Amino acid sequence: MKNSTRGDVDAFIVMDVMEAARRAEAQGRNIIHMEVGQPGTSAPKQALATLNSQMQCDPMGYTVALGIPDLRRKIAELYKKWYGVSLNQDRVVVTSGSSGAFLLSFTSLFDSGDRVGIGAPGYPSYRQILNALSLVSVDISTTEENRFQPVPADIFSQNLAGLMIASPANPTGAMLEKSSLSALVKACQDTDTAFISDEIYHGIEYEKKAVSALEISDDCYVINSFSKYFSMTGWRIGWMVVPETHIRRIERLSQNLFICAPHASQVVALGALDCYEELETNMAVYRINRQLMLDGLIAAGFDRIAPPDGAFYIYADVRDFTEDSLAFARDILDVAGVAVTPGLDFDRLRGCSTLRFSYAGNSDDIEEGLARLQDYMRTKGHIQ
Repeated sequence: MKNSTRGDVDAFIVMDVMEAARRAEAQGRNIIHMEVGQPGTSAPKQALATLNSQMQCDPMGYTVALGIPDLRRKIAELYKKWYGVSLNQDRVVVTSGSSGAFLLSFTSLFDSGDRVGIGAPGYPSYRQILNALSLVSVDISTTEENRFQPVPADIFSQNLAGLMIASPANPTGAMLEKSSLSALVKACQDTDTAFISDEIYHGIEYEKKAVSALEISDDCYVINSFSKYFSMTGWRIGWMVVPETHIRRIERLSQNLFICAPHASQVVALGALDCYEELETNMAVYRINRQLMLDGLIAAGFDRIAPPDGAFYIYADVRDFTEDSLAFARDILDVAGVAVTPGLDFDRLRGCSTLRFSYAGNSDDIEEGLARLQDYMRTKGHIQ
């Protein structure tokens, strides 16, 4: 049977690492998971109780394509609470995870062959979704000096139809200051470049609040999710905010591509928006884990790192130890029983000498994983 070239996308390496870790666990090994950006906590307990109650009397059928109206209203209220932005709830679209929002955004904004810029290092699925849609992903090599984020000059020099940014970013945790984000938005407006802001890690910040693109302009697409701050990865529920002139456009696409986001997940998401106290308890764990990682990784010899502003990752330069991050990560898993992600997932050119460590799990596992990493690096002769 003939295949489409659109299906010729690269593997999502972190998922391959997860599978290798699963196989090791199936053989009886204890694996510490530092590879995947998945909170170790469940969806908020009160939200789960709400779903349990509603399932007794609701068949959980289709919802309207744009999402349960009460959920859209509560999401709009979140923008007032977090950013002081008054948002028309009609602009909020509930999606099947942020991945559904990426598909809707790219399909709505771009034609086949359009060039869309993404920062490198950056979330690998941006690139693969773009490629699967017959779009051209343009890797923008970012620098530590610029907080691993694109700058306006990148837009003016690349002939882009769109720019995708993330702040806080995956894998670095770096955030854009409001002035830097504003400069990117203006450069896109000046060049008629569509601007998409991935804000999935908002809420997970350490020193200051992340800036939403909606604080700067309504002429953009903003994507978020209940996966990270709200601790609901497996529920596959997210949202996007679009300009008012794009609402019906996105609605038509959503009707045909997804019908609607999962009804049960929308019910839990609605409840989660009222569980602030429990969610902030999770944040207290991330703060502890962040410091454990910063201290423990340095002790293990991974000292070329930048403290993350947000999210729950540390991106480390490991060029002193390897130029093959894939093999290095595989050996760490095999020998130390710690799953980490090779940088090749995030940067095709420079990722051969970087690793990403996630600290989204519980603190006991983080401490055990760091102890194993130190033993591993000592055994390999990388530290004394």
